[in-house]
Amino acid sequence: MPVFYDQMNNAVSLPATPRRIISIVPSQTELLFNLELDEQIAGITKFCIHPADKVKHVMKIGGTKQLNLEAIHQLQPDLIIANKEENEQSQVEKLMHHYPVWVSDINDLHSALNMITMLGEVTGKQPEAVALADSIAKQFASLKPITQATRVAYFIWRKPYMAAGQDTFINAMLTLCGFKNVLTANRYPEVSAHELIAANPDAILLSSEPYPFAQKHIDEFKTMLPDAQVILADGELFSWYGSRLLYSPKYFTKLIEKLTAM
Repeated sequence: MPVFYDQMNNAVSLPATPRRIISIVPSQTELLFNLELDEQIAGITKFCIHPADKVKHVMKIGGTKQLNLEAIHQLQPDLIIANKEENEQSQVEKLMHHYPVWVSDINDLHSALNMITMLGEVTGKQPEAVALADSIAKQFASLKPITQATRVAYFIWRKPYMAAGQDTFINAMLTLCGFKNVLTANRYPEVSAHELIAANPDAILLSSEPYPFAQKHIDEFKTMLPDAQVILADGELFSWYGSRLLYSPKYFTKLIEKLTAM
């Protein structure tokens, strides 16, 4: 029986190429469709929104952190694709008792590209996955980081304010753009208004997800730091680590140009 290893170094035994796949990670769901595995995708989460014209036809099995285990059992998958950060460990471990579960662990571009090629191998789409990863890598290779020193804070949540700290995929994307994250804490720390003012970033990026920041929130942050540039950022292009990375370098280039012009 073929044995594959996931990014947690877990052994995943698959007797044959999977024909009933459940993805509980939105960015990886989009990747599976990009690899033309439409017929094999049996279940996805309610947060799997891309590609819109295809996900609407697939059975939903709850949220990324609140899975409907009974619905999953009804589908009888022969492979489940999960992620260390986006899914609840206890639920993933329960599923491992019944099904092969492949878990990704992604914190930078290298691990994202590695995930793409590894999933291609697991799902029988290795040539397509390698080509996709190569295309993404080439586009990032042409990305020109911002030339002027720009200190930024990237917010993902409000009430309480939460931001992307060190050791996150978002921070890795900021670094590739040439930005310096003013927050030194790891993961996703809560940030008070006092702490933000003390950090004094040149720019504040408000993510479109998971919290839907809008224009009114730009005004809110401007009251705290009148001299900082406050911009709404496309959260998917900063945090989705599957095939959506195809669009990130072009978006980052425009963002760099916008900040440079300000």
